[in-house]
Amino acid sequence: MASATGIPESVNGRLLAGEDEPLLGRRGDAAQGDGDSILKNLWLGTAPLAQAGIWILAAIVWGAIFSHDLIFFSAHPLLNSAGLLLVTQAALILQPTHTPAQKRTGTHLHAALHLFGLSALLAGLVIIEINKAGPGHEHFASPHAILGLIFYIAIFLQAVVGVTQYYTPSVYGGEEKAKKVWKYHRAAGYVIATVGLATVCAASWTTYSLNVAHVQHWAVITASVLVLLGVVPRIRLQKLGLKRGES
Repeated sequence: MASATGIPESVNGRLLAGEDEPLLGRRGDAAQGDGDSILKNLWLGTAPLAQAGIWILAAIVWGAIFSHDLIFFSAHPLLNSAGLLLVTQAALILQPTHTPAQKRTGTHLHAALHLFGLSALLAGLVIIEINKAGPGHEHFASPHAILGLIFYIAIFLQAVVGVTQYYTPSVYGGEEKAKKVWKYHRAAGYVIATVGLATVCAASWTTYSLNVAHVQHWAVITASVLVLLGVVPRIRLQKLGLKRGES
């Protein structure tokens, strides 16, 4: 049930509104409690699974890179894994917000984390492009390269949409029209995150990984699955426009 203000009612910070139930789990498992620090959102509900997965994934990549002599290319996987870690935090911190004040704070932190994450990803892209500029280097010759291109394009477009719809809604003809884009932005975010994880998994089959880094396929796949197991159950269907409730 909801109060007259449209904000879901809660008891001791636990939401009672059926509309605010996560995709999996109990009511309130994916909702920030009244008066709770927004930083708790990083560990709320199934978030520990996502945290374990993304930190393990980063550790696998960084461990593999630093266990060998560093070369110019080494910065590419290091920066990309760091960027993916940061954008995962951006999703986790915003997911449980539900009141206007929580959403406002969460959105600002979401944007800040994405700024740092996308900066790392952009630097990683620059490194690989410079590396590929030399003779004898093929472009988009592997599933990892193709997925990486899709991921880069999608996440940067996603960032542009996210910033404009929230900070400059006039681009969409006003705040009400901009709000209608939110559900597509959210849904696209989950798809793009999955593509990002798939890109890392595909990297374990590249020549560099097979001959030098020796990243284990099963390890990165397991870590990626943990990330999804932590993020997906916290999805609230009404935020995707699939269930009646707050936008």
